Amino acid sequence: GVMFTVLDDFRDKYGITEAQLGIIVGVGFITGFLSQILFAPLADKGHAKKLVMTGIAIEIVGTLFMAFGQAFFPLIIGRLLAGFGVGISEPALRRILILSDPERMGQNLGLIVSASVAGFTAGPIVSALTADTLGIAAPFLIVAVLLVVVAFGLFNLQFQEANSADAPTQRLAFDLLRIRPLAGAIVIGLALFAMIGTFDSVWSIMMDDMKAPTWVANVGISLFAFPMIFLAPRGGRLTQKVGPFKASIVGLSIGAVFLMLYGTLWSPYPMLAVGIIHGIVDGLTITGGSAAVALVAPRERLASAQGLYGGLQTLTGGIAAVLAGTAYGIIGRATFIWCAVAMLLFIAIGSWLAKDSLHITGSDNPIDA
Repeated sequence: GVMFTVLDDFRDKYGITEAQLGIIVGVGFITGFLSQILFAPLADKGHAKKLVMTGIAIEIVGTLFMAFGQAFFPLIIGRLLAGFGVGISEPALRRILILSDPERMGQNLGLIVSASVAGFTAGPIVSALTADTLGIAAPFLIVAVLLVVVAFGLFNLQFQEANSADAPTQRLAFDLLRIRPLAGAIVIGLALFAMIGTFDSVWSIMMDDMKAPTWVANVGISLFAFPMIFLAPRGGRLTQKVGPFKASIVGLSIGAVFLMLYGTLWSPYPMLAVGIIHGIVDGLTITGGSAAVALVAPRERLASAQGLYGGLQTLTGGIAAVLAGTAYGIIGRATFIWCAVAMLLFIAIGSWLAKDSLHITGSDNPIDA
C-alpha cells in the first residue's frame, strides 16, 4: 500500500521512468505467483513456521531496499524480495489457521482478508503523514518495524506442523488440478482477480476521462475495499454455513453485473453508490474461494492447494491488469463489460468442474477428519 502511493516520488526525485515503474509494480505479480507455487508445498512437509518466519525476514529486507533505494536496480530488488516474502509466508499462514480451528475456518480466513485489506488501505495514510515531512524512506521504515514486531510475536507461538515422515512427496502442486472440485474452486476464484486486476488498472484513468474530481477516484477505491475490513470475518462464517462454492458463485456473479454497470453508467457518482454495494457483496463472499479449496483439498496438502490457488490468482490479476490497460486505450469503458464476460466464463467452467461438490458446507468439513 505504501509503495503504490510513492511511485510519483520515485519518478520525480529519483528519475525512475514510467516504464521502469511499471516493471517494479508488475514484478510483484510474478514473484507472488512463483513463490507461492514453489514454496507452499514445504508447509505440508512440517515447515510451516519456518516458511512464515523466513517470509517475514525476506519482506523486512525487501522493505529496507525500498526505503533506501534511489535507483531502479535497488528498488526492483526490494520489490522482488518483498513479493517473494509474501508469497512464501501466506500459504503457510493459511494452513496454520485452517488446521488450528477447523470449525471456525471461514471466520479465520475472513480475518486474513480483513488484515490484508486494512494493511493495504493504511499504507496511503502512513505515506501521507510521513513521506513529505520525514522523507520517502519513512513509511517503509515504519512497515519494517511493524514486521519485526510481528516476527517476534510469531516466533514464540507453537503451530500445528505436519508430520514430516508422512508428508506428501510431490515437489509442486500442479497435480492437484486433477481433483475436479479443487480445479473448479480455483477456476471460480480466478474470476475474482480478473475483476480486481481490471478495476485497479482502469478505475482512476476512467474517472479522469469522465472529468471526475480526484477525490472521487480515491474514494471509489476506498469504498470498494473498506467494507471488507469489517465484513470479511462475518462473511467467512456465512460462506462456511451456506457453502463456499455457492457463496463464491453468487458473489462473483453479482460482481460481474457491477462491472457491467461501471462500463455503462453515465456519471461517476452513481458508480460510487454501486461501488459501496459491490464492496459489501465482496466482503460477505470473498472468503468462499479459499474455504472451498480447503474443503476439497487433501488434508495433508492444504498449504500446497492454497499456494496453487493464490499463485494462479495473482498471475491472473497481473494478466488482467495488463490486458485491461491495453484494452481501455482501444475500447474505453467497454473493457469492464468484456471483463464481466470473462468472469462469467470462469464461473461457468469452474461450476461445471465442481458440479458434484457445489452443495458442500462447513458441516461437511473433512479437515476435522
